[in-house]
Formats: sequence, structure tokens, C-alpha cells
Amino acid sequence: MTMQNATIDVVIANRRERVRRYAVVLAGLLALVVAIFAVTLSIGKTITPPGEVLRVLLGEPVPGADFSVGQLRLPRAVMSVLAGLCFGLGGVAFQVMLRNPLASPDIIGITSGAGAAAVFAIVVLSMSGPMVSVFAIVAGLGVAMLVYGLSFRNGVAGTRLILVGIGVSAMLQSVIAYILQSAPAWSLQEAMRWLTGSVNGAQLDQALPLLSALLVFGGLLLSRSRDLDALRLGDDMAAALGTRVAQTRMLVIIAAVGLIASATAATGPIAFVAFLSGPIAGRIVKNGGSPLIPSALTGAALVLAADYIGQHLLPGRYPVGVVTGALGAPYLIYLIIRVNRIGGTL
Repeated sequence: MTMQNATIDVVIANRRERVRRYAVVLAGLLALVVAIFAVTLSIGKTITPPGEVLRVLLGEPVPGADFSVGQLRLPRAVMSVLAGLCFGLGGVAFQVMLRNPLASPDIIGITSGAGAAAVFAIVVLSMSGPMVSVFAIVAGLGVAMLVYGLSFRNGVAGTRLILVGIGVSAMLQSVIAYILQSAPAWSLQEAMRWLTGSVNGAQLDQALPLLSALLVFGGLLLSRSRDLDALRLGDDMAAALGTRVAQTRMLVIIAAVGLIASATAATGPIAFVAFLSGPIAGRIVKNGGSPLIPSALTGAALVLAADYIGQHLLPGRYPVGVVTGALGAPYLIYLIIRVNRIGGTL
């Protein structure tokens, strides 16, 4: 009986340690996001004292800072945070569900689908604003269902879905190239800016639809976090634990694609944020808890930091998607090599 009690005590102590570590990680990531956000608002071509930044945030009139902070820096920082949260949360949902770090929306064609729809809307249909976003979101959902359907054979294997997604993505990239080839100059510039992934020219009124999508789809995803964690053990084990596997997969796909497509519609396909956020957060959290919220915060930090680097720390100015692409491409190569070395298949 004493041995049994000692075992129980050890289990409880380990669980408390995991919970404590998880809380520390969340607090650290949140503090990092807040710190980068504060630097983004305060330091640019000119330095605005924190007191003046706070007054602008509270709605007080501050000559000079009203424009530089309130009109320029604040909207792009808010959009960076919201887009990063959406990309990070949606990306890790796919990676956890399919138990494969390569199963990112960047890789399996979802962002390409949203991008192709947006380019078609801008160039061919001469649309702008909310209608482009609607096209992108619907197309993202459609491509996700297409890839899921084509890869379904007695269930969905992560490797098969990735290969199908890569093929669909390649076709969609060809569609984008064809549309751009015949695009008039006035719409070509807008389409290229959108495809690069950028928060240039962001406005605060653009944040409300993205925030709404984050609350709706993010809330749905977080409500399924336990079932999503169960899928890590495999479909059979998850079903034995009481998880409705097919229903969970469908809800996770809808929620994750909704997040990715909404962020893509707002800022363009910011490269590799959805791909990088999950693995980075997973290395920090380890086995301490669900990676969903840490990945979302990691995504926000990545987009904020990349946008700041592209605007102020490099010779010239670069959209955020250029910086994240430069960071993500080497990691993708490393991950492919690592998977091959341990005997995995792609």
C-alpha cells in the first residue's frame, strides 16, 4: 500500500510539474509578444516615448504620435498579431492531427488555393476589399476538402495527404502564374503585393473580420483540443478513448482552414509561419500540454518580429512574407533531411 501511495505521489508531482512548466511557457511567450509589440509601436524611423504610446492607445491626442503610432504602426502591429495567431493555431492543428510536421497549410496547398482565388478575384473580376477575402476563404475550404477527398482511402494517411497536397499546390501555382501573365499593370501590382504576404497599408477596420474569425474558428479548435491530442496516439487508440475520429477530423479541418484562409485573405500568404510555429512551440512545451495556444503565440511573435526586421533592420524595406520565407525555407530543408535520416517517408 505504501508503494502504491508513493507511485501516486510521483504521478501527481510530475503532473504538477508539467502544468507549472506549461504555465511558465505560456507566460514567457505572451511576454515576448507584448515586448515585440511595444518595440514595434515605440521604435521606428523615430522613437516615440512609451508614455506617448500609451496616451495614443488610450485615445488621447498626441501631436505627431497620433499619426506615426496611431495610423502607421498600431494597425500593422495589430494585424501582425492577429494573422500570426491564426497562422500558428491553424498550422499546428494540421500537424498534430496528421502526426507529421510537414502537414502544414503552406505545404499541402491550402494557402495556394486561397492565393489563386484572390488573384482571380483581383485580376479577372476586378474585385477588392471584403469580396477578395470571401473568395480566398471559400477557396481555401474547397481546396482542403479536395485534398482530403483525394487522399482518403480507408482513412487519411499523413504522408498521402502531403503528397496530394503538394501536387494540388503545384497546379494552383501554375494557375496563379497564368493569371498574372495576362494581368494588366494596375492589377498586377496589387496581386503581387497580396501574394508576397504583407501588412503594409494595414487599417484597424481590417482587424475586426480577422478577430471575428479567430474567435469563432479558434474557439472551435480549442474546444476540440483534447480530442486533437488523442489523435496523436493514432485513430484506433483515439477511438478506444472515446473520440469520434471522423467528426473530430472534419471539425478540426474546418476550423484550421477557416483560420488560415481568413489570415491569408487579410494579409496574403505569409510564408512558413503556419509551418514553423508548431515545431518551435513543440520544442519549448515538450510533453507539457497542448501545443495549440503556444503555437498561436509563437506565430504572433514570428510575424511581429519578421515585419519589424523587414522594415527597420535590413537594407531597404521588405514585406513580412519575404523575411518569413527566408527563415522558413532552410528549416524545411533541414526537416526533410531529418525525416529521411530517421527512416520516415514523405
